[in-house]
Formats: sequence, C-alpha cells, structure tokens
Amino acid sequence: MQLNDIQPAEGAKHYKRRVGRGIGSGLGKTAGRGHKGQKSRAGGYHKVGFEGGQMPLQRRLPKRGFKSHLLKFNAEITLAGLQRLGAAEVDLLSLKQAGLVGELIKVVKIIKSGELKMAVKLTGIGATAGAKAAIEAAGGSLA
Repeated sequence: MQLNDIQPAEGAKHYKRRVGRGIGSGLGKTAGRGHKGQKSRAGGYHKVGFEGGQMPLQRRLPKRGFKSHLLKFNAEITLAGLQRLGAAEVDLLSLKQAGLVGELIKVVKIIKSGELKMAVKLTGIGATAGAKAAIEAAGGSLA
C-alpha cells in the first residue's frame, strides 16, 4: 500500500447540497424552506426554548435544589479500591499518586462496597460506619 493509493471509504464523502439553484436541482426557488413564515427568512429563527410568546417550560417549572461547587474537592473510595491498591499505609498523597483520586481532591471518604482482606492503616481519610467496621475487622485502623 502506498500513500497515493489511500482513498476514503465508499459513501464517506459526498457533495455539498447546493440549494436555490433552479428547479432542476429539486431544491430551487424556496430552497427547501417552504413558503413564508419566520423559518423561511434569512436570519429568522427563535432562541432555544422559545414557545411563540407562551411562557416557556423552563420558566413555568419551579426552581429546585442546587449543586454544591465544593463537591469537586470530595472523593469516595471503595473497599475494593483499597484492596486493589495493596498498600499497608494509605493517605491522601498515596491515593493521588495511584490515580484513585484527582489532583484537586482535599477530602476522601471510604465507603463500604466490595471486600477488604488485608490490614490497612488510614491516615487523614474518613470512612462510613460500615466501612470502618470492615477495615477494623480486617485488622486495619483509622487515624
């Protein structure tokens, strides 16, 4: 195979449709826009969500809840994730170096999902009640 032999797959390339170029093209005169109306005019359209003057759906429904901007600094690690890590002592820095949490993370919490069969010493990391019991049952500790 040579560079000059390479061709795009069959049907991958097609000509741009030229509209408004006579009746023989099938898209002459109104150019596929139909007759009259806002959508047929140049530059004539409405913003997303506009309902012709009727109160739009996103304004009829009540506002509800919020998403905290601080969530980007929190992370969760499962017991299975700790098991895969395979380290005897775990802190925030070791989790970041292993790629289990992102670089922005400041608060990490262990949740009870999966199993932990080895003793792990956690430093500066929180845990749910169930995860704490599982860690201590495996011979580990939280500090």
